[in-house]
Amino acid sequence: MSLNKEVEVLRDVPLFSKIDHTKLKLLAFTSENLIYQDGQFLFQEGETGDAAYIILKGKIAVLIETEKGPVEVAQLKRGDVVGEISILCDVPRTASVKAVGSVQTLKVTKDTFIQLLTEFPEIAIEIMRELASRLNKTNMQLREALTD
Repeated sequence: MSLNKEVEVLRDVPLFSKIDHTKLKLLAFTSENLIYQDGQFLFQEGETGDAAYIILKGKIAVLIETEKGPVEVAQLKRGDVVGEISILCDVPRTASVKAVGSVQTLKVTKDTFIQLLTEFPEIAIEIMRELASRLNKTNMQLREALTD
């Protein structure tokens, strides 16, 4: 995927929709474009978080380890961001993330991600909204599991 195509995809990501074209180009240029095949892990639960990933193409499964083995808790698609929790909280990865089919991502390093949040507080607000939404969904799933 060309740099200009990556910028177009980034512009479609709600987190980045209000960022200047030149800043998006810089983000795409400083990020690593990676392709994963079906079943390949982007990262695994417990690993040190060194980057966040923006999904450019395809879908990923988010898995957590349980006593009964891995459980899929979410699927994310083009335009979604994953891996930001361990960067923001300085904790090991809270889940494993695996490609479902062929997946193309932009890997954004921790330093670049933090710089982006510092320069564009609106991105930080959108990430807080996304994390709050995920927490709410997790709470509902937990409530359902406990009442079954």
